[in-house]
Amino acid sequence: MPCPTCFLTRATTEALHGDLNSSVQWHAFGPVVTAMMIVWSVLAIHQRQLLPVAIHTWHLIVAAVALISYWLVRIGLNFGLGMQAFPVY
Repeated sequence: MPCPTCFLTRATTEALHGDLNSSVQWHAFGPVVTAMMIVWSVLAIHQRQLLPVAIHTWHLIVAAVALISYWLVRIGLNFGLGMQAFPVY
């Protein structure tokens, strides 16, 4: 059973290489995670702090709900309807 973040690393790598189409095929959150990582890195370098922005509990809750919701949709499509919702590698 794939996990909620399965293929997210590959999707992020593809987005960092500029291939957004391939990134979205691996995981829909790939470009989003990549953009967040770039913004975070720029802010961290500019402010000279590892944590340039405070992470609140609600940030983590929203991220968890989004990842689990996306995962449940993919599970339902793949195992419930028989559609190919997870990439074949």
